[in-house]
Amino acid sequence: MTSASQRRITATAKLLSEQPEDMVSVFSRLDESTLSAAAETITQIQRERALARGDLDAIIQEAFLNGFGSNNLPLLPWVEGNVVVCPGGLVSKSYTNHTCRFISVNDCWVWESQELIREDKRSTPGPKEGFQAIALVPALDGMQLDVVSGKARGGQHSVDKVISYEVKKQELIEVSQRIVKAQGMR
Repeated sequence: MTSASQRRITATAKLLSEQPEDMVSVFSRLDESTLSAAAETITQIQRERALARGDLDAIIQEAFLNGFGSNNLPLLPWVEGNVVVCPGGLVSKSYTNHTCRFISVNDCWVWESQELIREDKRSTPGPKEGFQAIALVPALDGMQLDVVSGKARGGQHSVDKVISYEVKKQELIEVSQRIVKAQGMR
C-alpha cells in the first residue's frame, strides 16, 4: 500500500470517527474495487491490532489449561482481548470410533480460515488418545462461528450438535443451537 493510500485511509478514518453518520455515505460512493481494498485493509488493521495487544503464547497456554473438559473434549470458544479463542479436538475410543468438536469461521474450518492468526496442536496419548488444538482468530464484528460436535462410529462420521455465534462488539453472541438427529432415529 502506498503512503498516499495510507494517508487517505487515515483521513477517512478520522472523518468517520468524528462523524460516524457519514460512514455509509462515504463507503457507498466507492467503486467495487476500492470498497474491497478498504475492507481488506480494515480487516488487516484489526488482525494486526489483535496481534499487538495480546501475548499469544500466554493466551494459548492458558487455553490448553482451561479450554478442555475432564473428558478432554474442547469447551466452547471465548473472546480474550481482541481474539477469539477456538478450542478443538478429538478423543478416540478406537481406530474407527471417536468424539470430536471443531469450530468453523464464516463457513470454513478454523484451520483453513484466512482469519487464522495461529493454531497450536498437541497429542493426547493414553487409552483415549487424540489431540487438542487451540486456534486464535481476530474478534471481527460480524464474524460467524459454528461449534460442531460430532462422532464417528464404525468409520461413519456424524454431527450431533451445532452451536452458532456471531461476534458483536468484541463479544460472542449465541444466535442458534440445533441438535442433529441421525437418519432413521426418532
